[in-house]
Amino acid sequence: MVARLDEETRLLRDAGALTRIELLGVPAWSITRHADARRLLTDRRLVKDIGRWNLWRSGEVTHEWPLIGMIDSGRSMFTVDGAEHRRLRTKTAQAVTPRRLENLRPVIESITHRLLDDLEAQGAEGPVDLKSVFALPLPMSVISVLMGVDPALHPRLHTLYKAFFSMLTPQDERLAVIDELDGIFTDMVRARTAEPRDDLTSALILADEGGEPLSEEEVVGNLKAMVAAGHETTIGLILNSVRALLTHTDQLEMVLKGEAGWDAVIEETLRWDTPTTHLLMRFATEDIEVGGGVIREGEGVVISYRAIGWDTEQHGPDADRFDITRPTRNRHMTFGHGPHICPGAALSRLEAGIALPALFDRFPGISFAVPVEEIVNQPVLTQNDLRSFPVRLHGG
Repeated sequence: MVARLDEETRLLRDAGALTRIELLGVPAWSITRHADARRLLTDRRLVKDIGRWNLWRSGEVTHEWPLIGMIDSGRSMFTVDGAEHRRLRTKTAQAVTPRRLENLRPVIESITHRLLDDLEAQGAEGPVDLKSVFALPLPMSVISVLMGVDPALHPRLHTLYKAFFSMLTPQDERLAVIDELDGIFTDMVRARTAEPRDDLTSALILADEGGEPLSEEEVVGNLKAMVAAGHETTIGLILNSVRALLTHTDQLEMVLKGEAGWDAVIEETLRWDTPTTHLLMRFATEDIEVGGGVIREGEGVVISYRAIGWDTEQHGPDADRFDITRPTRNRHMTFGHGPHICPGAALSRLEAGIALPALFDRFPGISFAVPVEEIVNQPVLTQNDLRSFPVRLHGG
């Protein structure tokens, strides 16, 4: 689902509510309908515990499978269910409060304007890559401020996460990447344990409500996954919003004239061109009937968010069209649903809500520097991750 994303999303959606897919040689089920996904994401018979996966139990899937790091990623709120998930998520909720996020607003605004200055300087003489200069460093900087990550680590973290997600990375290199990420975040947690600061890492370590404190492994697992999701999702949201507006200039004009809000752009982009294409993976603890088919006990289930966003039953017959006036634009599930709904959704919306108007206010004549067909995706299965996004800042 990478080379021709629109075409492949449409094919997957049209294949049926419950569709058999293959993930780099491993079979699974794909959920492509909004109503089914909403129900299944609260179904206790679907769990994150890899020990319930028949292919894992049988040894047919091992750590040599390239996607295993997205499923067997260590103990965190992303990999457990029930009471243990509530305990781990409660600790994160104590750390990522609305007040803490609102206190980040001036920080995000400052970073945004600094990066726009960089963008202007680098784009003064010609095309500039909107991704590498603006859309990538913004969320990486913000999530690092929130968590207390040393800015000197940003380039290395970006390199590591790029290698981790790419389907082209040899598995021995990917396993080395996972080990290095574990080392970076373990060192950070130990440093904050010794000397706490006003950041999320320290808050997770010190959180003392809702049962026993988090273990070092649990704090590391939460942070590792949150840094990945926290910056990757927002990169996609910013770039996909800009691409949608530059290819639908009538709707861009509506926004610039104040006839539609930036929140409408953000929500319709989240629905239509989701930052996350597929979420891996849940496992059935017993047989579950879905869309005229049956997920058997022990089988793996993928939630295909991009296909779900194009569900005609939820969003109408033109669900594959970008339309910021669409009545159902807010009724998507791009950040998930149920107990495992993305804890960083509010932060991603906040960043995009600052970055997009600031970008178009500074550069109202921004345009593609290459044909839009040349703006292509990275070889990544789970994220809608663009290789680059060359633009001209003043048109032409």
